[in-house]
Amino acid sequence: MSYTIAEAAVRSGLTAHTLRYYERDGLMLSGVDRSPSGHRRYTDRDLTWIELITRLRATGMPIREVRRYAELVRSGDGNEAERLALLVAHRERVETQLAEVTAHLRAIDHKIGIYEGKVEGALDLERTRSR
Repeated sequence: MSYTIAEAAVRSGLTAHTLRYYERDGLMLSGVDRSPSGHRRYTDRDLTWIELITRLRATGMPIREVRRYAELVRSGDGNEAERLALLVAHRERVETQLAEVTAHLRAIDHKIGIYEGKVEGALDLERTRSR
């Protein structure tokens, strides 16, 4: 199955501009196929790869590292250790960020608990007075 750039944009949740950028910047596994009229035709394989790129970018992987990963995959077997190292290093950065965000969330939850207690206490006092 193949998709126009508009269809690929809808399926991936990205803009057509972003899809063209990914292709132009060497982030795709291979060149995107073209129809006889020259229009881009994306395959399911392209969309699966775009989903991975999107996940890597959403977790903060720099474009240069995504490009390096794509280069390694394109070059074929024999560099799996380098691919693994790149992904493990990224995973460690994501885990560190996740721990930081979790600590921030705990602080926010603590403040919410304080305000819920104050609001609940004020409501109880108001109910007592209105009796």
